[in-house]
Amino acid sequence: MCLMTDNPRRQFLKIALGGALVATSDAWAGTIASAEPSGPPSPFTPDSVTRAASELAKDAFKPPKSNLPDPFPSLTFEQYATIRRHPGTAIWEDGVSPYTLEPLHRGSLFTNPVDLYLVEGGAARKLAYDRSVFDFGKLEVPKDLPDIGFSGIRILKGGTDAAIFQGASFFRSLARGQTYGLNARGLSLHAGDPQGEEFPIFRALWLEKPSPATDALVVHALLDSASLTGAFRFTIRAGEATIIDTELTLFARVAVDHLGLGTMAGTYLFGPLDHMHPDDARESVRDVGGLQMLTGSGEWIWRPIANRATLQVSGFADHNPRGFGMLQRNRSFDAYDDDISHWELRPSLWIEPIGDWGDGEVQLLEIPTDSEANDNVIALWRPKEGIAAGGSASFAYRQFWCWTPPARPDSAAVITSRMGKVDKRLRFILEFVSDAFADPKRAAEAIAAIEASPGQIVTSRLFTSAERRSVRVMFDVDPGSNTYSELRVVLKAADKPVSETWLYRWTA
Repeated sequence: MCLMTDNPRRQFLKIALGGALVATSDAWAGTIASAEPSGPPSPFTPDSVTRAASELAKDAFKPPKSNLPDPFPSLTFEQYATIRRHPGTAIWEDGVSPYTLEPLHRGSLFTNPVDLYLVEGGAARKLAYDRSVFDFGKLEVPKDLPDIGFSGIRILKGGTDAAIFQGASFFRSLARGQTYGLNARGLSLHAGDPQGEEFPIFRALWLEKPSPATDALVVHALLDSASLTGAFRFTIRAGEATIIDTELTLFARVAVDHLGLGTMAGTYLFGPLDHMHPDDARESVRDVGGLQMLTGSGEWIWRPIANRATLQVSGFADHNPRGFGMLQRNRSFDAYDDDISHWELRPSLWIEPIGDWGDGEVQLLEIPTDSEANDNVIALWRPKEGIAAGGSASFAYRQFWCWTPPARPDSAAVITSRMGKVDKRLRFILEFVSDAFADPKRAAEAIAAIEASPGQIVTSRLFTSAERRSVRVMFDVDPGSNTYSELRVVLKAADKPVSETWLYRWTA
């Protein structure tokens, strides 16, 4: 006998995921097998999420319903941060798994529900909300809370943070000994476009319990938005650096002409290139100092970041990029002088594409801000080709959350970029460092090729230091009546580059 349904796709979603999706929209409503006392586990295969994303894309997007009771939706972030799990309640805290999990409460900025599932032995089991594992401090919360679900997951290794997935498609990680800084995104849509950005969400996460013999934790994620759906597989290896291999397949509901891969965002309030806060006692306030790129042709590019007076969008066209990321190069405490935030301990994030990404551009957005609480600098890869309505596309890349990326220039790199004014001219001071410059003869061979467009290079001088293994370049720019100037500097010897390429856009 055949069971008939008025929505075959809805029925498929229940079957494909063992019904492992809560009723957050009519497109995938239904009950599923979950952890006790909800019922037995359900089968889960590596392609379950991909099949679900493909079917979900055939229905119209419906935002998740927030059924969160008071006081959680109205909590300030400070109040929300007081909600903690009781010690000893982490998942997989059995001494066998190298990783443990802490489901995160909903509230404040994080009101959207995210379904969480544990996968073991080819079966998925839904996690049920349990009020008793949370310490609410002085908050007055109902004693008879229903299953309100979770806002995300915190992943730990050896009791130390490894990653957090929480809010839209945001996640973050860090290296050993670091503090959290940059955010990554599963996907960005229309970042910086006049019509405004679209923020996809992770509807559900599936976490595979690693065996004692493996050091990797696999997280599957179902992404949903008005424009498309997606299936993600994150393979996390936490250590001195945390490496996250990201595989994704996207299914477009409508034509998508501006998507961002490997999107990352961080804070930049002020630094040596701008002096927006002269009354601030600190030397610098920033998660990162610049954008590093390794082009398909093998050119290393360093683009310092700044806090701008107006939105600045920069695009760096490339074919099959070999890597890009936002880095915190200066690790000296004295460069920040902040005993509370310790910006020198923030992670760098470097991304290496797996496979060919074709034509596109690394895009950098610098958004004005007067608060260090804002993630106002964003970097991403924007493919030249979009996805047609009803079409699909797959990508893969490797993330390195690290102190220093594994790939780095074998030529001189810029460690300091400073700017000031001399009369009506702009003065820039750059310091290029290389082991080769410990030899005074090698350092003396370097010349600086400097370009400004528009504007005019008025004067330039080089200063060498064998002790610092550096060549410092000082140059003055006369911008005339122009309100911007694109600057380019590279050191050369015998007419060949001996440094990375320094790029910067000055704006009035």
